[in-house]
Amino acid sequence: MLASLNDFIVARMGEMGPLLIAGGLGLLLIFVTLPFLLRREAEPFDKLKQQVRQPERERDRSRDGELRRSSDRNDKLNKFAHFLEPQDKEEMSAARLKMMRAGYRSKNAVRMFHAMQFLLGIGLLLLGMLYAYLVSLNQPLDLQKVAIFTLLPAAAGYYLPTYWVQRRLQTRQQNITDGFPDALDMMLVCVEAGQSLDQSIARVAKEIGPAYPDLAEEFEIVSQEVRAGKERVAVLRDMSERVGLSDITSFVTTMIQSATFGTSIAEALRVYSAEMRDKRVMRAEEKANTLPTKLTLGTMLFTVPPLMVILIGPSIHGVVKAFGGG
Repeated sequence: MLASLNDFIVARMGEMGPLLIAGGLGLLLIFVTLPFLLRREAEPFDKLKQQVRQPERERDRSRDGELRRSSDRNDKLNKFAHFLEPQDKEEMSAARLKMMRAGYRSKNAVRMFHAMQFLLGIGLLLLGMLYAYLVSLNQPLDLQKVAIFTLLPAAAGYYLPTYWVQRRLQTRQQNITDGFPDALDMMLVCVEAGQSLDQSIARVAKEIGPAYPDLAEEFEIVSQEVRAGKERVAVLRDMSERVGLSDITSFVTTMIQSATFGTSIAEALRVYSAEMRDKRVMRAEEKANTLPTKLTLGTMLFTVPPLMVILIGPSIHGVVKAFGGG
């Protein structure tokens, strides 16, 4: 019976028919079971909150409509939290820290990241299956080509958000590294002019915003947290953890030690800013020294062959012509 069924499917849909039907059934089962897996029981406190907020929503419908819609969107994402977020606390903390270092500070950043992975993976898998089916109508496909057409786009769609976040993290850290020496020089000028460290951080965040927005954002967060009453040492350590750069960590350590031992902050900033300027020059010299090595391959591929043709080509042509004439 199975053989006759297989022959019937092949006769109707071609050699790719059984594989396409199996893949379609698998996707159908996935979409059927997803609502049961993602179903979340309502918490008693959530029901109590809804009962308490219902009269308030009716009274303030015209005033806070936009805020309520935003809260409803967050509630919808909360239904998929156990599916779109790591359940381990350490993995969740690491994922939030990575998204924060990449510049995504939203509460639902981790959920959106995993949701994009799921949607892109499934979407490109379906497109790959459709493309394989259309190609199989004109020519037979073996199992290797089917796997390439279907699994490769799915894997690319799954890992595309990871690549995007990693590139965003590297770009942001590079921008912060480039602007940090200039920010230290400006902070030193502010401190020597009589401003406190908190005032100088707020002023630097305002001044370097157009040139280095990522670094200005970090300094602005520090300034706002200090104004809110949070301890300066904890605020600086939080900034070091958010950024994840050795230069920022050394700066935070220097500031904490200066405040602990009562040394001059201006003197510490002067020494550290000079060190950061020297380090930036060293980075530029390092890139300049590695440039000839990177150009060697291009020089060999695009310069040596044409040069050899120009120099040796006429001689070879003459030798071939002489022997051919003889």
